[in-house]
Amino acid sequence: MKKDVRQKYTAAGLLIAMGVVYGDIGTSPLYVMKAIVAGNGGLAQMDPDFVIGTVSLIFWTLTLLTTIKYVTIALNADNHGEGGIFSLYTLVRKGGKFLIIPAMIGGAALLADGVLTPAVTVTTAIEGLRGIPAFFDRFAMNQNVIVIITLVILLILFSLQRFGTDMVGKAFGPVMFLWFTFIGVIGFVNFAQDFSVIRALNPYYAIKVLFSPDNKLGIFILGNIFLATTGAEALYSDMGHVGKLNIRISWPYVKICLMLNYFGQAAWLMNAYQNPQLQQIEQLNPFFQIIPNNLMIFGVIFATVAAVIASQALLSGSFTLVSEAIKLKLLPRLKIMYPGTSIGQMYIPSINMILWIACSLIVVAFRTSSRMEAAYGLSITVTMLMTTFLLFFYLIKSGQPKIISFLITGFFAVIESVFFISSVAKFFHGGFVAVAIALVILFFMVVWEWGNRIQERAAVDMNLRGQIPQLEQLKDDESLPMYQTNVVFLVPKMDGDYIGRQFLYSILDKRPKRAKVYWFVNVVVTDEPYTQEFEIDMMDTDFIVKVKLFLGFRVKQEVNVYLHQIIHDLMKYHRLPKQPQTYSITPGREVGDFQFVVIKESLSSNTVLSKWDRQVMQAKLFIKEHTMQPENWFGLEYSDVLYETVPLTIGRVKKTKLKERRKDEKKRPSSDH
Repeated sequence: MKKDVRQKYTAAGLLIAMGVVYGDIGTSPLYVMKAIVAGNGGLAQMDPDFVIGTVSLIFWTLTLLTTIKYVTIALNADNHGEGGIFSLYTLVRKGGKFLIIPAMIGGAALLADGVLTPAVTVTTAIEGLRGIPAFFDRFAMNQNVIVIITLVILLILFSLQRFGTDMVGKAFGPVMFLWFTFIGVIGFVNFAQDFSVIRALNPYYAIKVLFSPDNKLGIFILGNIFLATTGAEALYSDMGHVGKLNIRISWPYVKICLMLNYFGQAAWLMNAYQNPQLQQIEQLNPFFQIIPNNLMIFGVIFATVAAVIASQALLSGSFTLVSEAIKLKLLPRLKIMYPGTSIGQMYIPSINMILWIACSLIVVAFRTSSRMEAAYGLSITVTMLMTTFLLFFYLIKSGQPKIISFLITGFFAVIESVFFISSVAKFFHGGFVAVAIALVILFFMVVWEWGNRIQERAAVDMNLRGQIPQLEQLKDDESLPMYQTNVVFLVPKMDGDYIGRQFLYSILDKRPKRAKVYWFVNVVVTDEPYTQEFEIDMMDTDFIVKVKLFLGFRVKQEVNVYLHQIIHDLMKYHRLPKQPQTYSITPGREVGDFQFVVIKESLSSNTVLSKWDRQVMQAKLFIKEHTMQPENWFGLEYSDVLYETVPLTIGRVKKTKLKERRKDEKKRPSSDH
């Protein structure tokens, strides 16, 4: 299935791509020119050269960053069809351990951007209602109404996520195709009134406006220009949902429609900048100004729907990013659902809830789209820079000469660094919110990665084959009560005959567990949706069973159900003795009871760690304790599960220096007589 997604394109695939991938970048005309006008002091401060220059900057930003960097180059860096900064990292991580740093920074920044995108786009669209006379006469500039409507729409959007992007893509794809057609046609109608705007295709005007005295922001205008391409990183992250060919074939149409709309807004501005009436409009938005009055209601509704779809693109990308971070062991295990028909169609309830709460708080705190735009874009410039850094190593790995790789990525790095510097000015105008969110996410990733490395230094795997004599002796030791007929350990890693020391410690040291059969089960999730296979190794015994369960990503991990089938198969072929039960409500029952043992690690107080390492390990174990429980992950809610705490000893063990206090052989005579 995955191969088909990557290598084929269809009309349906192109529509789904429009619905899932282009939402963010497709709604940028809603607020980019609005932010530029407001940032330069309003409509009265416009002039033709400034307008032409800004549109030229937008065109070349979309061309260089979106078309060349992402659509042409980055989409080649796919990992089994998946895109995004974490997939890119997995392709280049052999280049050095330090590469995890840009991957974590970029991933955290992109997730932070996912909080702002729905807030900005939906609020901007709803503010367009003021262009409808009936609405304006009733509510005027009352922002409370806008905020309430926005919050309701966001609630509906986040509630829809459980149905998957498959459904969303099919429903929204045709809508987004009509949206791009609509903004392209509306833009062309206005563009036709002043074809001189075509001059914006000349990069001379883009460079000229940066140094023009008419440009009140100077180079910092790029912070607003950058809003036109913020969806490029989401486009790359969502590749796994629709396939690279569908993106590449549909992008030219999308870009043409976007530029026609920007040209239309530019033509309107050049004709309207001296109009005193228009200069008095509060929070002027050229996007809604170019829509004919008789189509205004339709335009606002359309813009609102497109804004919802824009939010969907970032949410889909966020789920993909978190899923990849979990697989890379950068985040703890979270419940992942697959409501669609491919591994890319996923839904993570906890992340959905966190994003909804954070997004709603942004709307309530910032209230207007203008304030949100001031905060928007800073974090995504960081992600783009980190992606460029990793692309350098990808190009080298792909066989490109180092000098060519350096020139290509260096070119993009310079452009993105300029955008980053210009966006830093947004920090005190709200950008600190995105930075704070990114830092919180980065904190969790650093703790998890750092904790993993600390544990890897002390990880001790033992050869299970070497313990067979002890296990056999324990099984036959009638001086000990039978602990359980079948004892099952869920083993996260099983390489050959080696398993973690803590599992053998639990059987032999913590409390000797006498059982008829010892099971060691390792679950491997495959990229195919419905795989249900297993491998057995009994190590030439009839009381040890190593099981590798290969389960598709859409198959429930009901370990107890699969083990009952496996034990029946083993008994049927006489590989395992039958386990007749004296007492049972099932006549002739030949399978004994099961005890699932889940090992929980607790940091030993007897271990010597640096102050920082100890803090990191304690933080990691705390996070692990409060995320998804193993019995829910492995479908053991109704099984007999024992949680056992094993001390985690890392680094050196403390040496005690107690001295024995000896009593005198002869007591001193008492002086009380």
